[in-house]
Amino acid sequence: MIQIEICAPGRTSAENAKAGGAGRIELCENLNIGGTTPRMDDVQYCVHDLHLRTHVLIRPRGGDFCYTDEEYNQILSDIRRCKEAGAQCVVVGFLTSDGKVDIERTKAAVAAAEGMEVTFHRAFDRVEDPYEALEEVIGCGCHRILTSGCKPTAEEGIEVLRELVRRADGRIKILAGSGVTPANAARIVSETGVGEIHGSCKRIDCKGNAVTDTRIVRELLERLNVRP
Repeated sequence: MIQIEICAPGRTSAENAKAGGAGRIELCENLNIGGTTPRMDDVQYCVHDLHLRTHVLIRPRGGDFCYTDEEYNQILSDIRRCKEAGAQCVVVGFLTSDGKVDIERTKAAVAAAEGMEVTFHRAFDRVEDPYEALEEVIGCGCHRILTSGCKPTAEEGIEVLRELVRRADGRIKILAGSGVTPANAARIVSETGVGEIHGSCKRIDCKGNAVTDTRIVRELLERLNVRP
């Protein structure tokens, strides 16, 4: 069965995702800048009160993925705090200034997350060579890669996603994300062979903020024949 992850920018979005039938979220804040690390009390709430499988984005700021030592130390600290809060997975990504996976920092993050899964996020879509990067991320010990196939949306990246799945050959999970909707999700799955789909299922609320929409979550699950 296809696994579905709903991007939830905050507590209300997590509640809406669950109401729509989702069992797994990527918890974050500030989706308007690509997402940042959420509050730890929200992590605890999603894990212990909502009983959701909670994957936590660890990103101290928007922008690039080349972090200062201070920022990187904060990331490691946040990973450990997520472990204490009971999160099942952390979502991270580190690049060098020349567009390659920062292997040293990724390995250290995986070590800090021991006992949790690690997803390498869409920093992957900014690498120079996705197939070289695939092998590097696998070598670092990550459990999955969140990617749009190095295109603006997963639908546009179908060809690369298909090749990543083929080359991964079960050694790492490929999680297709960006622009995933109930209308295109089934096509993305069938044409790439990915086992996991990441969707924001968002709407814009009266304050101009992105929030997960329960109806869209429910429709996405229905289109992929996933039962809550």
